[in-house]
Amino acid sequence: MEEHLRSLTTELRNEKTMNIDSVNTMDIISAINKEDFKVAAAVQEVLPEIEKAVEWACESLKKGGRLIYIGAGTSGRLGVLDAVECPPTFSTPPDRVLGIIAGGEKAFVRAVEGAEDKEEFGENDLIDVALTANDTVIGIAASGRTPYVKGALRYARKVGAKAVALSCNNNASITNEADIGIEVVVGPEVLTGSTRMKAATAHKMVLNMISTATMIRLGKVYENLMVDVNVSNQKLKDRAVNIIETVTNADYDQALNTLEKANNQVKPAIVMIKTATDYEKAMELLEKADGDVRKAISIYED
Repeated sequence: MEEHLRSLTTELRNEKTMNIDSVNTMDIISAINKEDFKVAAAVQEVLPEIEKAVEWACESLKKGGRLIYIGAGTSGRLGVLDAVECPPTFSTPPDRVLGIIAGGEKAFVRAVEGAEDKEEFGENDLIDVALTANDTVIGIAASGRTPYVKGALRYARKVGAKAVALSCNNNASITNEADIGIEVVVGPEVLTGSTRMKAATAHKMVLNMISTATMIRLGKVYENLMVDVNVSNQKLKDRAVNIIETVTNADYDQALNTLEKANNQVKPAIVMIKTATDYEKAMELLEKADGDVRKAISIYED
């Protein structure tokens, strides 16, 4: 096991930073910056695999299933972070995109020793959320060998859910437990084995792509605007009004008034102004268009 760990790309020493402890601050941060430039290029190499993950996530959410991220340590925290941003950004119910971290919620702020070492822990955590064949599970592990994630992905396939392995090593062992593997090979870290750096950055980029692309495909974006934003505070209400003004060319008072008539929902407010209809008609159009603003307006115009 120890020999295998040393052979992983994420555990190799970076020859360009061997003397990083003896240089000045500018040289340290320049070395980190140069390595970070490699991350986006590595992500580009796995776009076809990310596309497949998005397709599966869309299918799951369309048929009432869920998108579930699961991982340990930094990987688990990244999944939780992406999941908790979906409700305010896209008005998704909190139980539709889940982030599960080994050791439970307390592990988000403090490491829980041994939480990632048992495959059955990953399986049990998916059992606890009543995993079904309608769900898509994305197991995250920079090393690609975390037992907790292996167990979770194996169980996901057992129940018929789509299983995606996200790692930073070629031929990662968690890929063998999944329907598809997204292996973002970013090379050795600036600090040997510190996968909270390039590996974590790569995984954050991939998760951003998966959740954002999925929500766009589900009609939660119009043009490049977050038209399904959850208006839960004054800042978000101001943003909602600004979106309506931008899309419809309405003035502030009309945009605010229409938003309030639309129960603080941006999508029907836009449709109301664009089609000169009331809230009930706008909601009817959106229902026919599966929530897609562009399609709803097109249906009215036809």
